[in-house]
Amino acid sequence: MLTKKQHELLMYIHTYLEDRGVCPSFDEMKEALDLKSKSGIHRLITALTERGFIRRLPHRARALEVLKLPDAVLPEGIAKRHHRSLPPSSEGTVVKGDFGGKNQVHGQSPSSPESEHASVSLPLFGRIAAGMGIEALSDPNSFVDIPPALLGNGDHYCLEVDGDSMIEAGINDGDTVIINECKTAENGAIVVALIDDEEVTLKRIRRKGNTVALEAANPKYETRIFGPDRIKVQGKLVGLFRKY
Repeated sequence: MLTKKQHELLMYIHTYLEDRGVCPSFDEMKEALDLKSKSGIHRLITALTERGFIRRLPHRARALEVLKLPDAVLPEGIAKRHHRSLPPSSEGTVVKGDFGGKNQVHGQSPSSPESEHASVSLPLFGRIAAGMGIEALSDPNSFVDIPPALLGNGDHYCLEVDGDSMIEAGINDGDTVIINECKTAENGAIVVALIDDEEVTLKRIRRKGNTVALEAANPKYETRIFGPDRIKVQGKLVGLFRKY
């Protein structure tokens, strides 16, 4: 049995896919269901995934697929075609919270049955440069299941690291970082910085007087200095995980 909001979201995604061939964005889902935060959409998608109504497709933008609809709206035959089990993942992960190699939490695969019922589904917005900045992304490529104990208050999202400029902070090329969505951060925090409303990068931020410095954690990369109006904080790093 689906809740009213779960049913509304499922039918909205199904209709959108039928009409346009792609899944709606999180902002479109939020507006369609009249929710105040995208975190509500994340929870609904997690619930629909656990109940087998939708699945998340890796490495694709707007990556949701409707597997089945409630019996009341789905003609017989279509349900059998859409209702199929998903293969389990065998990849291991490591989650770290101090970015220096300590306090590693070894967990099960995000798609294992035990972890699905004790996890929060976060959008993965693609690759972020730990080197030079890259174009900012607005729609998730896929989703990542994270133990809720690793998250604090507020909304979170994930990004895949591209580059080695933060390697001395324990952040390697190919890692997936967990970001707490926020607009401010203390000096010395590692943040997702939006530069000139065009590109994003993962760097340590320091403010001094009328300037903002974005510092790498690799001596091969220079510190970049900007005016305060050129940098917007998009979130703060709170953890990462690494696939082996």
